[in-house]
Amino acid sequence: MKPRFRKLLSVAVLAAALAGCAVGPDYSRPAVDMPETWRVDYPQAAELSNLRWWEAFQDPVLDGLIETALRENHDLRIAAARVEQYLGQLSTTRSQFFPQLGYGLDFSHNKMSERSISAPPAGSALWYKQYQGSISADWQIDLFGRVRRQSEAAQARVYASEEGRRGTLLTVVASVASGYVSLRALDRKLEIARATATNYEGSLKIFQARYKGGVVSQVEVAQVESQYQQAVAAIPSLERQVAAQENLISVLLGRAPGPIPRGRTIETLVLPQVPPGLPSSLIERRPDVLAAEQNLVAANANIGAARALYFPTLSLTGMIGSVSTALSSFMTGPAGVAMAAASLSGPIFTFGNIEGQVRAAEGGEQEALAKYQQTILVALRETNDALTGAKKAGEIYEAQARRVAVLRDYARLARLRFENGAASYLEVYSAENDLFNAELTAVDSGADRILELVAIYKALGGGWVAEADRLTKPAVPPADAAVPAAPAAAPAAPTEVATAEAPPS
Repeated sequence: MKPRFRKLLSVAVLAAALAGCAVGPDYSRPAVDMPETWRVDYPQAAELSNLRWWEAFQDPVLDGLIETALRENHDLRIAAARVEQYLGQLSTTRSQFFPQLGYGLDFSHNKMSERSISAPPAGSALWYKQYQGSISADWQIDLFGRVRRQSEAAQARVYASEEGRRGTLLTVVASVASGYVSLRALDRKLEIARATATNYEGSLKIFQARYKGGVVSQVEVAQVESQYQQAVAAIPSLERQVAAQENLISVLLGRAPGPIPRGRTIETLVLPQVPPGLPSSLIERRPDVLAAEQNLVAANANIGAARALYFPTLSLTGMIGSVSTALSSFMTGPAGVAMAAASLSGPIFTFGNIEGQVRAAEGGEQEALAKYQQTILVALRETNDALTGAKKAGEIYEAQARRVAVLRDYARLARLRFENGAASYLEVYSAENDLFNAELTAVDSGADRILELVAIYKALGGGWVAEADRLTKPAVPPADAAVPAAPAAAPAAPTEVATAEAPPS
């Protein structure tokens, strides 16, 4: 081995050994003040936070809608594409760890002047062709960890985008479940309105006949007709809401607006139980919290990448090739070229350029930290709101159910009193109107009770997200399989939640 190449190799080995260091702060998870209990002491149930909670409704139609949404929803496809983008950026960043190889092929048709001092190539006329081929290599040694920190940041952004995709998945599942519950509630309200209108129509015909017979007054007929028209007017409004809800669910399914199949009625849907657990153990599994932490990891790594600009960079360059006037021998001679070089460069005066980048990176880290802390607070608020809402929605539903039962008896007794001549129809009118409105309100309160339980699962996150993820189309490959491994240890992956066992079939 030639002495100059031995020296160059020694420089490369030494540089690679020094490349293990990286300037800038190493990431450590910031301390967060987590409450030990929720504000509402909700009864603890079976461990359901890691299962497909929507299956607890025991509605195969709902299960099918959610599975379709997980395969076809366009928001999920957008989120998956975003992960692919960040994987590409990670691959680009990590490529800087390795030598960049290239080649060059040149052809020229040259003319030598007859009075030229130098003679043309041997055997060549004044006009001659020249072929040149070369292979080159360029390697920038990461002496102070700039590329390593950039790789850490890129890896963290991949993790953050993946958690963003999982957050979208969480939202899609909750939206389909909520939309379906709302649709079945509207179906029930429409059923009540149509049945009430039919009942009032029968009463109107009876009263019109009695009026012709002189039994009742025109005022009473007008009261009954007003009652009937009120019920009829409610039907188109509810039909419009049903169509709008079907359209909403259709878009979530990745389809054009259209009809949605039905399964269980709103009354027969089985309520999922509330998952147990402390705030700290459940909130940390939320995709938005995990994504916010990975953004903080990336911002922290950016500080090191910026500080590394203060230090010199070492580049190694090499090239080997040949030159010939014949195409058949241009890779073998007659003339060869070779080059090996090393260069060391660094800043002296940048007039605040590097300082500004460091300051910007430090500001970005403080912003990411505040967003991480804010995300946790929002997660706690949403979960407490959902737990409180579920408890109070159950109490409201029970009260509304009792009110409907009382008003149904009152309407029956008022009509008996009217038939026996003990009361005017005004009493019947008032009682039946109150019952109609109470029945509609009771349906809403029943739906709210279910929707609040859905909100709990959405707010808590949980291992069920991984279960739902298995129902999607094949996800993007893991980061380690998509990009070449770095020469040294890559940044640590985010804290993973233990994978839940699949629910029993």
